[in-house]
Amino acid sequence: MHPLLFTPSRINRIAFKNRALVAPMTRISASETGVPGEVMRRYYASFAQGGFGGVITEGLYIDNAWSQTYAFQPGIVSDEQVAGWREVAAAVKEAGAVVIAQLIHGGALSQANRHRDTTIGPSAVKPRGQQMAFYYGKGDYALPEAMSEQQIREAIASFADSADRAVNQAGFDGVEIHGANGYLLDQFFTDYQNQREDDWGGTLEKRLRLTLEVIRAVRDRIGREAMLGVRISQGKVNDFQHKWQEGEAGALKVFGLLQKAGVDYIHVTEYKAWQPAFSDNTRSLAALARAGAPDTVIIANGGLDDGELAEDQLAADADFVAIGKAALANHDWPLRVQQGEALRPLAENVLSPVATIKEGEY
Repeated sequence: MHPLLFTPSRINRIAFKNRALVAPMTRISASETGVPGEVMRRYYASFAQGGFGGVITEGLYIDNAWSQTYAFQPGIVSDEQVAGWREVAAAVKEAGAVVIAQLIHGGALSQANRHRDTTIGPSAVKPRGQQMAFYYGKGDYALPEAMSEQQIREAIASFADSADRAVNQAGFDGVEIHGANGYLLDQFFTDYQNQREDDWGGTLEKRLRLTLEVIRAVRDRIGREAMLGVRISQGKVNDFQHKWQEGEAGALKVFGLLQKAGVDYIHVTEYKAWQPAFSDNTRSLAALARAGAPDTVIIANGGLDDGELAEDQLAADADFVAIGKAALANHDWPLRVQQGEALRPLAENVLSPVATIKEGEY
């Protein structure tokens, strides 16, 4: 039963006891200054104790300038933040799981940055939708300032610096670059948000350039032995139905470019991972990633709530699966699936009124 899900595997040189990962999920439970504490240490360790092969953290902001996205979001900039994550990473590894730090820059979607009152993005284009209420947001997003060449270069350097701190100081097994869900790197890739006429906008390759340069800078800093991944999506937290304008052909090109840039894995996320990515064909985004980046590990995320769905995805296109809300409801999801036990539904209070870590979750 579930032979693929519970088969050990590797990404780069890092061994995983199974192919079930915890997806990154924002929980805004750090201190006001972005330091993870005992609650977060026990929260993340509980997934490892529950049998997951790997844990990907929520997005960690990467500078003391523009990147913070939410109030009480953890960062990996200061010595105190690094020390807090060192405790978290050690606890996860001690419990038998691999631990990966996701690095994020909120860009125009920043809604509670304690370092700045304004936001930046590829262009002065107001984001669609409303701020995230369960992350303490309210009302429209601000109109961002268009980033200068210097600010773009500073963002790239901040990703590299934070990756170095994550791997070489905090003890993470690797890092995941957040290029999905509407945040800064995805803003540069999105046609209607990126109105630039320089080398950072226009064609697909130019719109993807920032993500590719971040990947290269991070790889140069952390070396070949540390694990490096990137998360990619079509939908966004503020524009759920968005589809890439270049369709399947563009998707294949995106995944090929990501592979060439040097990632160890590509983490694709959709609402339901197995559904067609575009209306004119049947292939899922994971299937397109597999076709476009055949030599790269593919992680699939989206609606893989039970063991059967996860196993089917592994049999079809993915090397690993990342479990989100089902993991929040079942920190012991792998153990329950392996033993054939019923899964608990997600409690209503877990993500409301705000998505903080609740007592009893760990």
